[in-house]
Amino acid sequence: MLPLIFYFMNKAYLLTGGNLGNRMDYLSKAQTLIEQLCGNIAATSAVYETAAWGLQEQPSFYNRLLVTETNLAPEKLMETLLLIEEQMGRKRSIKLGPRTIDLDVLMIDDLVINTPLLTLPHPQMHNRRFALIPFAEVAPNLVHPVFNKTIATLLTECPDTLDVHKIS
Repeated sequence: MLPLIFYFMNKAYLLTGGNLGNRMDYLSKAQTLIEQLCGNIAATSAVYETAAWGLQEQPSFYNRLLVTETNLAPEKLMETLLLIEEQMGRKRSIKLGPRTIDLDVLMIDDLVINTPLLTLPHPQMHNRRFALIPFAEVAPNLVHPVFNKTIATLLTECPDTLDVHKIS
């Protein structure tokens, strides 16, 4: 008789983005690598374009939210995403600077985590329309486990005024 092994699948909400090179190709390549290394992509948002947040003197970003079903532990998921960024040519020379790809974990289910590698939910997502708009497209009724508000509500309360435009 085989032993029972339980695999717990987590639903991870990942924001992909970039503003260097062929932005659409980088988003597609990141999605392929995430599916190969992290788990099934259950849903995707449209691609959105927005001006750079923070350091504004740089090209605009393309962003897409991916809902990934993964059995990776949260920190292992983050480590894998960092390896994907590195593999895709991400250079971390300027904080908030231009990049080929940026992979952020916004939430994993209703987990609240604060480690040196990973903070969940993402500590700034409620302040960033470029994260909330694609998130609200795919999961508007998901409740933020710290603020106890839906993603749609967080979007209506977001103080960010940058324009975010759907491009696909």
